[in-house]
Amino acid sequence: MLEDRAPTLGAARLVCVDGPGGSGKTTLARALAAATGAPVVHMDDLYDGWTGLAHVDAQLATLLVPLAEGRPGHYRRYDWHAGALAETVTVAPDDLTTGLLVVEGVGSGSATHTDLATVLVWVEAPRGVRLRRGIERDGGHLREQWLAWQDAEDAHHARHRTRERADVLVDGTRPAG
Repeated sequence: MLEDRAPTLGAARLVCVDGPGGSGKTTLARALAAATGAPVVHMDDLYDGWTGLAHVDAQLATLLVPLAEGRPGHYRRYDWHAGALAETVTVAPDDLTTGLLVVEGVGSGSATHTDLATVLVWVEAPRGVRLRRGIERDGGHLREQWLAWQDAEDAHHARHRTRERADVLVDGTRPAG
């Protein structure tokens, strides 16, 4: 499917791996990167904290639009430990020598940038499984933030109709491989 579609980022193609938090997006993106050598941009680096999903379209625009025009794109990386935006990360067309960029995370398949996505992958798992995975990764003290995040991502995905627009659906409860 990917090879059958025209490049959208200059000479490169964009794979967006979206779905709710804790569904297995990062695991899938890592496997895709390992198989292809493609760089991966993690949406966790683009959110400006637990409420950052509301601003993700602007962050994606500074990354994807310039790349589509053959110029370097960039984003401000969020430092979760410091609780603030940190350095600017640049992704240049020369960084996409594999002809592929993978962007993974909630909001990566935003309808605002649908024309730049070559393939949109949706990864899903039951809400309880996702919450358990998130708390295991981030710690029980963040349970309330995770619950609020789940509500925010549900609203985002409904507004952008992300699952309905996906080219590929993946069951995130199945073992990788």
